[in-house]
Amino acid sequence: MAPLSTTSFPAEAVPQAPEDPLFGLMRAYKADTSPNKVDLGIGAYRDNNGKPWVLPVVKKADDLIRSDPDLNHEYLPIAGLASFTSKAAELSLGASSAALGEKRVASVQTISGTGAVHLGALFLAKFYKVDGANRTVYVSNPTWANHNQIFTNVGLPIATYPYFDRATKGLDINGMLKALADAPERSIILLHACAHNPTGVDPSPEQWRDIAEVIKAKKHFPFFDTAYQGFASGDLDRDASAIRYFVKEGSELVIAQSFSKNLGLYGERAGAFHYVAAPASDATDTTTRVASQLAILQRSEISNPPIYGAKVAATVLNDPALFAEWQENLRTMSGRIITMREALRSKLEEYGTPGTWKHITDQIGMFSFTGLTEAQVAKLRSDFHVYMTKNGRISMAGLNTSNVEYFAKAVDNVVRGTQ
Repeated sequence: MAPLSTTSFPAEAVPQAPEDPLFGLMRAYKADTSPNKVDLGIGAYRDNNGKPWVLPVVKKADDLIRSDPDLNHEYLPIAGLASFTSKAAELSLGASSAALGEKRVASVQTISGTGAVHLGALFLAKFYKVDGANRTVYVSNPTWANHNQIFTNVGLPIATYPYFDRATKGLDINGMLKALADAPERSIILLHACAHNPTGVDPSPEQWRDIAEVIKAKKHFPFFDTAYQGFASGDLDRDASAIRYFVKEGSELVIAQSFSKNLGLYGERAGAFHYVAAPASDATDTTTRVASQLAILQRSEISNPPIYGAKVAATVLNDPALFAEWQENLRTMSGRIITMREALRSKLEEYGTPGTWKHITDQIGMFSFTGLTEAQVAKLRSDFHVYMTKNGRISMAGLNTSNVEYFAKAVDNVVRGTQ
């Protein structure tokens, strides 16, 4: 007779967790034996043959690092590789940023963008206690699903502000501005710097100014997540313009920065977290104190960040010739995505697919919010072996000249069949 369970973690205390939807989608795609299957869930760049693309500039950086006679695998400092974090800050803020010149920036290397968001969340959970602070984090509706888990895991409550307008498949700027104005003063506002995930809908420069004005008037605390700089438009400066505007206007803010997409360093987990103090007589002292506490948090969580991806990024960021080549690589990636947007929209309009499809080319970056319903997504999967998230988001990187027509025909068929 088997003994009764003696675990300290019975099912009522530790229920079986559901499978992560994206990883479940990947598993189902791999198990599908159809020769026509299409993976539009993957959040990574693919070339026109559907293969992972190692950036040519990254290959050159690899060669330089491997041939360095002083290469070793010693620990990095707690705050990371300085030649990486300093240039990462310049990339986000601009080399001539007054914040950098006035030493109002504290930077810490992180486990990519996810680790940067987590470190920022942990810092705010522990230290955002100024009089009148509202510790609720306002995120866009919708947002990257992991945002919700990261903030709630450290005890910060989540609220949402309107973002995606399903009628126009664009930005609900009026709803967003009203929600930010109605939120309690000194709330934490999470903002996607560019290539909003999952919608691909970004505010215009004028709309960013309106957003900044409301946030400043309500004394909110901006938290920027920047995962696609340079990958979104092909222009590093354009994709950082929202962050730079907020800093220019004197905002105190934090930035979670990833190099997974724009350098293709997905598995190397190269990222950075930056705190930017507002201009003030005590700004340098504030920055020094914040940096000291970030180091303590980092020490207790990962002790030291990983070195290799940071070395690759630092090699590219610090060499003018490699940096210029990287910009070309970024234009290659973003250009292919733009071409696929144009091709998909053109095919849907050519077929006369019911609805309007202008939003496919209006949106930017890796993802597009198609407007397809959950039922239509399910039918695309069951009838056409097309895999995408149930909210209708597709990864444009999964499309290529070999499958874009097949996908467009499948969408046309499903939309007509569910009208």
